Amino acid sequence: MVDPSSAKVGDRIYVGGERKPYRVRARDDRYIIATKPFNPKHTVIYLIIDLVREVRGPDNMVFCFGYESDEDVKERLKDLQEGTCEVSYRRSVPSKMVQKIVQMKG
Repeated sequence: MVDPSSAKVGDRIYVGGERKPYRVRARDDRYIIATKPFNPKHTVIYLIIDLVREVRGPDNMVFCFGYESDEDVKERLKDLQEGTCEVSYRRSVPSKMVQKIVQMKG
């Protein structure tokens, strides 16, 4: 397992139990938001890593705001920073379950 805090925007994150990686779409000193395509529904699957609580999971909102576009992801990061939403306490797992980070060159 690796420390997810080294991930940068554009990097690929592999998590335990999943074959396909998530791509880091936005981050700050506390939060990392990553997504991967979910083609059957023409949308994305997302995860948020909270580096302070050391957990990863979905947000705590009943109805998801959306994480499809870069604008959506930037808005969600702003919501996390302002405390409008947070990583779900019920559905989160330790962030140490990140298996691998593939650094993108650039």
